[in-house]
Amino acid sequence: MVPMKIAITGDVMLGRLVNQAAIEIPDFDPAYVWGDCMQPLLAADLRLINLECVIATYGQKWRPHEKAFHFRAHPRAIEVLRAARIDFASLANNHILDYDAEALRECLRLLNVTGIAHAGAGESRQQAQKPAIIKRNGLTMEIISLTDNEPEWEAKDAAPGTFYIDYDSGGLRPQYRAYVQQAMQDARRASDILVISAHVGPNWGAPSQAIRALAHELIDMGADCYWGHSNHTPQGMEIYCGKPILYATGDFIDDYAVAPRERNDLSFLFVLDWNSPDWELTMVPTKISDFQVNRVSGEEAAFVMDRMENLSQAFNTSMRRDGQTLTVSSK
Repeated sequence: MVPMKIAITGDVMLGRLVNQAAIEIPDFDPAYVWGDCMQPLLAADLRLINLECVIATYGQKWRPHEKAFHFRAHPRAIEVLRAARIDFASLANNHILDYDAEALRECLRLLNVTGIAHAGAGESRQQAQKPAIIKRNGLTMEIISLTDNEPEWEAKDAAPGTFYIDYDSGGLRPQYRAYVQQAMQDARRASDILVISAHVGPNWGAPSQAIRALAHELIDMGADCYWGHSNHTPQGMEIYCGKPILYATGDFIDDYAVAPRERNDLSFLFVLDWNSPDWELTMVPTKISDFQVNRVSGEEAAFVMDRMENLSQAFNTSMRRDGQTLTVSSK
């Protein structure tokens, strides 16, 4: 099997101040927000992001008196994704319907016209649960995107929304287990690698017992990699049945206030070298500043790498520090 290098990020939020200061300005540079992370992104064979906003012109804020934050980026944000050659955008999250179904439909059209694969939201339950298919290097990757956020956004048979799931410490509840099993069964027929993109859990803190049970269940059901996001900081990594579980990949691009202790401006670019059944994961420390992500070194890199190593000890995961990166291998 031909190896494949997959670049994975956490949340990419291009709305609000990022939109105002970097996307809608007159001398718009679509490469700006990626900073010097552009080089490792382009060096990969595939690039996967969680799109933590809707890209649209139209739509009205969904329940503005109840929901605190609404994230929408101008359609020019599509050029931002194209500049980094993003191959896949996960849409199952708590911001893709911030401006209701009209904006979601516009975002889906823009992604489709640009040729960026996506999963996790659609015009119906069938569309939201449908895996994305990406072919590269003679291999087929399929990605299923799901979320436990905003239950009222759950897609129905004839109503738009997200691939919503419900679970507890015993794993998926029966109805949602059936939905996931069907999606994974369809994907496994043709894929060489199956990735689950999971926007689950709270914004802060270590993965709960329920999230750990969910990740294990999804690997047991046939996933090759669990890619978690929603948490603002990267959380510990586990190797389960020989497969990588990234419980939370943190924030990659945004305009959020920085919590001094949590340092949610610090994260990683996760680069997965896949050569089934073997794999190696390299974590490159990154920092968000001025609505741009860049690689970081020195004390800040040491801080985020130390934290990742410490949090991963809970899962008995050992890592190798190579200068300014962390590496985990299946071997």
